[in-house]
Amino acid sequence: MTDSFQPRPEHKFSFGLWTVGNPGRDPFGEPVRPRLAPTDAVKLLAEVGAWGVNFHDNDLVPIDATRPERDHIVKAFKQALSDHGMVVPMATVNLFTDPAFRDGAFTANDPNVRAYALQKTMGAMDLGAEMGATIFVLWGGREGTETDACRRPDEAVKRLREAVDFLCEYNIEQKYRYRFALEAKPNEPRGDIYMATTGAYLGFIATLARPDMVGVNPEVAHEHMSGLNVTHAVAQAWEAGKLFHIDLNDQHVGRYDQDFRFGAANPRSAFFLVKFLEDVGYGGPRHFDAHAYRTEDLEGVKAFARGCMRTYLILRDKAARWNADPEIHALLSQIGGGRASEPRVYSAERVEGLKARTFDRAALARQGLAYEQLDQLTTEILLGVR
Repeated sequence: MTDSFQPRPEHKFSFGLWTVGNPGRDPFGEPVRPRLAPTDAVKLLAEVGAWGVNFHDNDLVPIDATRPERDHIVKAFKQALSDHGMVVPMATVNLFTDPAFRDGAFTANDPNVRAYALQKTMGAMDLGAEMGATIFVLWGGREGTETDACRRPDEAVKRLREAVDFLCEYNIEQKYRYRFALEAKPNEPRGDIYMATTGAYLGFIATLARPDMVGVNPEVAHEHMSGLNVTHAVAQAWEAGKLFHIDLNDQHVGRYDQDFRFGAANPRSAFFLVKFLEDVGYGGPRHFDAHAYRTEDLEGVKAFARGCMRTYLILRDKAARWNADPEIHALLSQIGGGRASEPRVYSAERVEGLKARTFDRAALARQGLAYEQLDQLTTEILLGVR
């Protein structure tokens, strides 16, 4: 009997080298697992059924590697991809680990740091393009402050804009096919990060020289850290044509960045996110930027990766059941989903008609919407009794 919750290439599930390769170090404890070599991570991901593998530049090539060392690593990694039928859909750059970036990268006060950040990012773009990546994520983990005495925040935004505009031109000149996906986070590792939410980045993108080349990479945990509804953030990005990539994981609201297995903390929120992605036909990678619990060994890491993908597919099945449920359909029609929509295009006739129309406010106020019943049916589908 075929398991319908087994991942397949068409699901486009991907993981970063830094996810399954995480040795379990945290701010209070040393590593509990050996760090996986990149080629071993590819083998593990192929074993569990993933489609793609992503990387920061230094996940693959150490920051101090010589050119011959880099070429040797790249050759071995390409061979591993070929041997295991894996692809690299996305690449990114690490602008947060090295001490040089302690005051930021593109927004740092030191112009030499800003220049080095551009150099390093171009090198990461070269590396990703060599592996076939067409999405390039930029996460400004150090682009922020602990004290606003250090610089005016509008100056930081200008510096960030200059950097992204520069990289867009490099993308064109090199004839790469990248679309840039900007990733927001409210804080950590900085006390405050300038671009705290997906919505902030959507506003920023409109100010760029080439906004068509730049979108967003919403992350579940990062939106939950601020207590926000991640599905709403993703929907806004989608509606704007800017959902270039997505990071799936989980998180208790208002905590530090936990990066739990997808669906581990908020399965209901995960359900509505999956339902949205499937309903609108999102065709991009479904990237799990999450980490196995520190309690786990290598087999536990495999269980974690399988669990991320399986949960997504289970929730996708639940969403299909929700969409096909006749009682839910009837409720949606009753609520207003089946009514003819009012014309929304402005015209003088429309203005005249609206001004002349009489509305029964009391009747509108008395109308029950049956959201309790609709929500209960949703709960029953999620709990497996419907």
